[in-house]
Amino acid sequence: MKTIAVAVLVEKPLDVVWEKWINPDAIKQWNIPFENWHCPGAINDVTDGGLFIFRMEKKDGSEGFDYKGKYNRIIPFEYIESIQHDGRKTIVEFQQIDDNTIIRESFEPEAQTPLDVQESFCQSVLNRFKQYAEQKR
Repeated sequence: MKTIAVAVLVEKPLDVVWEKWINPDAIKQWNIPFENWHCPGAINDVTDGGLFIFRMEKKDGSEGFDYKGKYNRIIPFEYIESIQHDGRKTIVEFQQIDDNTIIRESFEPEAQTPLDVQESFCQSVLNRFKQYAEQKR
């Protein structure tokens, strides 16, 4: 099966990136593909066998879905492998280079949506994460 892969360089150290990636309150801030969408809910048990549910929807309520599944394998600060509720696998890898972190996400696409749309959606979420993580706090 074809895999879609996207990546982003975040100008923050790995420990900061990891915490913002797994924290449910942070997820609600960055897990947003487009300006007219939001993530009103996030449950995230980042343990082997742990469950995740991220609610993503248009702000006007006209469209939305739950991104959900189970974590298969977690190597803290390095690797997250999950299986979505429909059986598709996703892998997120983290690599620190100096005080920066590269995030690579690869996933098995679903059949109904064009591949370029799925790639663009995922890249948009990663770009939003980068923007969120690099904010001065």
